[in-house]
Amino acid sequence: MVASKGLSIGALADRTGLAVSAIRYYESQGLIAPWRNGGGQRRFHRADIRRLSFVMIAQKFGFSLPEIRELLATLPGKRTPTPADWERISHTFRTRLDARIETLQRLRDNLDGCIGCGCLSLPKCKLYNPDDRARKRGRGPRYLMGDRPEPAE
Repeated sequence: MVASKGLSIGALADRTGLAVSAIRYYESQGLIAPWRNGGGQRRFHRADIRRLSFVMIAQKFGFSLPEIRELLATLPGKRTPTPADWERISHTFRTRLDARIETLQRLRDNLDGCIGCGCLSLPKCKLYNPDDRARKRGRGPRYLMGDRPEPAE
């Protein structure tokens, strides 16, 4: 496993704790891009250890693979990212995390009184949507997404 010859998929699995099948899947999703050596074996850059670690962390925070791919696309492919590279990506990451945290807090605060109730029809319910008024604002649970109910007419 000489660094100049790249890491084998087994070595990458050992370093990241991922199964070989997971590494192949992430490759198929465009998150890492190995090359083939003269014997046809996959070889990975050492920077792929960090890339895959980032993928695992981002997934734990609820980022989808397309979102992760978009973030990783801003990083260099064949070298270890510099602190400036990570600072750039972390700004985007932080902005999206802050928005998710705000949404989760709103969800927590709005559902405190009705978890297990199942009503969603009483006027005191924070999700109450008489006559489907929220529909004109778009799809999805509009009040949980940050929209405020309009006063009843």
